Amino acid sequence: MREATRGDRHEHGAVSPGTRPGTPSLLRAINDRAALQVMLERGPLTRPELGALTGLSKPTASQLLSRLRDAGLVVLDGIREGLPGRTAELYRINPAAAYVAALDVTPARIAASVADITGTVLSEYRHPTPGRSAGDVVAKVRAAVHGACLQAGVDPVGLHRVVIGIQGAVDPGTARLGYAAHIPGWHIPELVGTLRDGLGVPVDVENDVNLVALTEQVHGVARGHADFVLLWADEGIGAALVLGGRLHRGATGGAGEVGYMPTAGVPTAKETGKRGDHGFQALAGGPAVLKVLRSHGVRGGDPAQAVRAAVRDAALGGERGERAGLALREVAARLAVGLAPITAVVDPEIVVLTGGMLLAGGEVLAALVEQELHALTLPRPPVRVSTVEGNPVLTGALGLALTTTRDEIFASTVSA
Repeated sequence: MREATRGDRHEHGAVSPGTRPGTPSLLRAINDRAALQVMLERGPLTRPELGALTGLSKPTASQLLSRLRDAGLVVLDGIREGLPGRTAELYRINPAAAYVAALDVTPARIAASVADITGTVLSEYRHPTPGRSAGDVVAKVRAAVHGACLQAGVDPVGLHRVVIGIQGAVDPGTARLGYAAHIPGWHIPELVGTLRDGLGVPVDVENDVNLVALTEQVHGVARGHADFVLLWADEGIGAALVLGGRLHRGATGGAGEVGYMPTAGVPTAKETGKRGDHGFQALAGGPAVLKVLRSHGVRGGDPAQAVRAAVRDAALGGERGERAGLALREVAARLAVGLAPITAVVDPEIVVLTGGMLLAGGEVLAALVEQELHALTLPRPPVRVSTVEGNPVLTGALGLALTTTRDEIFASTVSA
């Protein structure tokens, strides 16, 4: 990036309140943000290296580094030896400039992690929440956050933001959590505001599968794709949509809650009641898949184990392998029936399969789903298995928290 000048049109970012296009404060902010981004991506840099990568002159680079050090955003990171008698100071992002926390909530536990502003994960913590009792949701979240902060050596009061991933969605119109009857205690008025007040930290609550899609967009097979569908299936089933490079949440936050989608071959909510066994969940959710596999003689304690056993048996051949292959084909056909209307409407570049059950099926199941899907729809997107490792909900939550935090922290040099 070349050095910003008064004549620039400022495509680099929005003008901060109180500044006018071309003012010195705005130009400094553009240069500061560019330098901070380069240091995030490239690590410790000398002043000449920073100038070369950003296009800033030596005097401007020196002033910038001094300004960022005064703001606590950049720190000295030692000396790099050069030619005889010559050394250069190294500068890096100050990890202590801000800290964020991420939570992944299920009925049985809350997984939490803490990262500094560079994205370095400092801790991972698990807070069990057994039983079906509602309890105090603020107390549960606080315990998980404080446990992760204690391991990280970070004061919880010093957190800049907390992002919570959960199996549901907050309706922006009512501020209540929906699609999450199976998680007791979270259905309270003004959920986000209540958590924010209880923790004393800004809080965002996001659907867990949406966070998985954000992780896939940055780190997985969906990288470089502006339009994709992610299908998550294990005990439950859900989806996420990324359109034009942006996550699509829907008017009430429920976009992607495909488990409730009316589907041919199974009862509807009209017939069973909204909490009955109906829709895509009844056709292709974990319990339904487990039943299909067992009917073909495949055994497993849960859907993922059974699918893994079916893939293994199918590879062995013989009568047992043939039965396992037929079972996998039926599972793929059921998944394709739900994916077909989504594909027909969205026309995605790629479909990503993830979640315990689909990951257990691997490339074998993905290939079968692709064949069945292409037989049903005119769009023929490739179907791929996620390659993301670790907990993608926590990774996505940390990424969302860091994006918001960096925007706020890095913009602070304008007022400074």
